[in-house]
Amino acid sequence: MRVHFSLYGRMLSLQALYMAYKQVRKNRGAAGIDGQSIGDFTQNLEKELKQLLLELKEKRYQAQPVKRVEIDKDDGGKRSLGIPTVRDRIVQQCLANIMTPIFDPHFHPSSYGYRAGRSCHQAISKATLFIRRYNKRHVVDMDLSKCFDMLDHDLIIKFVRKRLTDGSILGLIKQFLKSGVMVGSTFESSELGSPQGGVISPLLSNIYLDEFDQEMMKRKHRIVRYADDILIFCTSKSGAENALKVASKILEVTLKLKVNERKTHIAHSDTGIKFLGVIIGSNYTRIQEKKLKNFKVKVKQLTKRNGGSNLAQRLKWLNPVLRGFVNYFKIANISSKLKGLASWVRRRLRAVQLTLWKKPTKLHRRLKQLKYKPPFKFIKMKSWRNSGSPLAHYAMPNKWFKEIGLYSIDEVETGVLASYY
Repeated sequence: MRVHFSLYGRMLSLQALYMAYKQVRKNRGAAGIDGQSIGDFTQNLEKELKQLLLELKEKRYQAQPVKRVEIDKDDGGKRSLGIPTVRDRIVQQCLANIMTPIFDPHFHPSSYGYRAGRSCHQAISKATLFIRRYNKRHVVDMDLSKCFDMLDHDLIIKFVRKRLTDGSILGLIKQFLKSGVMVGSTFESSELGSPQGGVISPLLSNIYLDEFDQEMMKRKHRIVRYADDILIFCTSKSGAENALKVASKILEVTLKLKVNERKTHIAHSDTGIKFLGVIIGSNYTRIQEKKLKNFKVKVKQLTKRNGGSNLAQRLKWLNPVLRGFVNYFKIANISSKLKGLASWVRRRLRAVQLTLWKKPTKLHRRLKQLKYKPPFKFIKMKSWRNSGSPLAHYAMPNKWFKEIGLYSIDEVETGVLASYY
């Protein structure tokens, strides 16, 4: 195993810091505890980067505490994020740019989270391969309790030291781990964990959990891991029970993490394996109901009948949501589901247009333009029921929505697995 000794010098150039700044700017993100946004930093870019470079050269650089922010989780709970200052994010990005080429090539081939050129689709495809081609249908679905918050600092440094022994680089990593958290105006020290929201945290968590991956590989267990979502694939229930014991021991004893016993379980692909928003079955892959509900909530918000905006504006907001949803979930066998959703979306847009027309006479005028012969019924324009009426369909046929630019989710090819390499 090659060990790298002298790397700190790679950080000591304006070019390295500028490259890191460009990546941070691209990722946007909120201001840290100093209130400085990426826009503020950009206004005095040369001065800020030169100051950062000087502090790094003179070893005066000091990481600031992260700003605690809580966001909602799908299950109704809260996830704590730690937002570093912009200057800290730039130094962390610079560190990550140096460390990633050293560590990433040696990570387990079935690790897919937070790695360039790897994706959720690849992780799902690899899991599907193990189930359907290798008949490993008994699956251990492991859940870790607050993984980022539980990473042991001494173990992080120990694992980093296996490939990198530059004291100055290790010193920076320790600074970021020990920088603490500001909760409102109260400072809290950080004795454990790496803040979720820090630029360097995903890489550190992968270095940490790769110890688990490699131990499982030594024991010839087939796994797929995306960040802290872990699946272990076995040919029998007894094999799965043994794998669960082995994995729990590595995670809890060796790595000092906490397995969430309430959510960790052994499942069979006949009943479906929940993973990254889909349910992988022995023959088909479905979308998780909660993801479908979340999608519908977003669409409803963008297609309210009392929104006031015209249809062109609605499509500008709606199309990215439709495209993002389909591009992610097209890996599942959801063609019939998409046909139903497409019909529902068009009906919601018909309801919007009827409301915008306000009076039935405008609807009738549209029907005459399309060569339909009167008389026509006078319908309530704000009625959801009437958005599904024949008159609404005649006035706004399916092909019309395509002509005005609605993204056609029902024309996307589905059930296509990604290359998992």
